[in-house]
Amino acid sequence: MKIIAVCGMGIGTSVLLKMNTEKVLTLLGVTAEVQAADITTAKREAHVADIIMTTPELVFQLENMPGKIVAIDHVFDLVEIREKLSGALGELGKL
Repeated sequence: MKIIAVCGMGIGTSVLLKMNTEKVLTLLGVTAEVQAADITTAKREAHVADIIMTTPELVFQLENMPGKIVAIDHVFDLVEIREKLSGALGELGKL
């Protein structure tokens, strides 16, 4: 399974979201490759992603991507990430 964590520049928020997504995946016992990316890279590579983690303001730029888009309001909130990621994994039959 592949997950892309996306922010505008690919060096700040996406890296934090990637690290916290990996923590949550470990807690859930789920194995996945998680990549941090800027919006341009994400648009180019999202066709191979099962899940796209991003902030609400970027969702509209990723709407036509085939992966499940998960909007995270607070990238430091592991509870929020766990709830939303668990929901996405469940929808994909990965949890």
